[in-house]
Amino acid sequence: MTDQPAATDRQPWRDIVYTAQDGLRLHARRYGPEESPLRPALCLPGLTRNGRDFHSLAMALASGPDARPVYCLDYRGRGLSDYDPNWRNYSPFIELLDVLDFMTLQGLKGASVVGTSRGGIIAMLMAVMRPSAIAAAVLNDIGPVIETAGLARIMGYAGKIPLPRSWEEASALVRDMNKRFFPQIDPDEWAEIARQWFNEEKGRPAPGYDNNLAKALEEIDVSKPMPEMWPHFQSLQRKPVLVLRGENSDLLSAKTVADMAARHPRLVAVTVRGQGHAPLLRDRFTQRVIADFLRDADA
Repeated sequence: MTDQPAATDRQPWRDIVYTAQDGLRLHARRYGPEESPLRPALCLPGLTRNGRDFHSLAMALASGPDARPVYCLDYRGRGLSDYDPNWRNYSPFIELLDVLDFMTLQGLKGASVVGTSRGGIIAMLMAVMRPSAIAAAVLNDIGPVIETAGLARIMGYAGKIPLPRSWEEASALVRDMNKRFFPQIDPDEWAEIARQWFNEEKGRPAPGYDNNLAKALEEIDVSKPMPEMWPHFQSLQRKPVLVLRGENSDLLSAKTVADMAARHPRLVAVTVRGQGHAPLLRDRFTQRVIADFLRDADA
């Protein structure tokens, strides 16, 4: 495992590169104080996304009187992590093993896991495979039942997005793909979101994930209902859980959230107005909800 220089005022994070059991070099970022009595937050992104999605949230959680350590991970094939030569390893199970390896290397036990979409699936798997690793969970627009309409939409663009020639094109592309589900996002903010989606190379947008992810998705038959994960969700029953649902989400239904609340006595459910799949976690309201939840979970 290699740690880059410590966080500074100009770069308020520390890059971490570690090696998976099969030799791939994977990347993560650490925000916040080196020493803290507060439980660390472990942020796991969506299918085609990376740890940069959590930058704004990490900055909020890692500063102020309640500053806590925050770790934001890039799965294999995403962000600054190595691509896997075997696309079949782009699976939640393999990604969970990578996350658990990272936690072991960092000495993280009983973390609060913030999981967006795919990250929430990994959080539920973690609760089954290693329940001591997770003490609380934020499930961002994901639950035991995945709506096939949203999944089909994701399959329609994953691995098929043309590489923009400039950051202006990247901003327009991200905006046009998402404005129907996120109508209240400020035009200038799309430029920042584009830099989360795409890597940068020689000042221009570069692929933010391995297009072979699409091959893993092609194994899914969206003409049939997705297998439900109620037993996995039930493994979180003894832990505090916050569910965020985008008001315009096509992946997590309001009915599923209601069913989750009926089965989990400590579940907190919040609807993020004006956002779809998945809430961007950049607005002050959502960040405050998460911060308050994590503080209460610490207690």
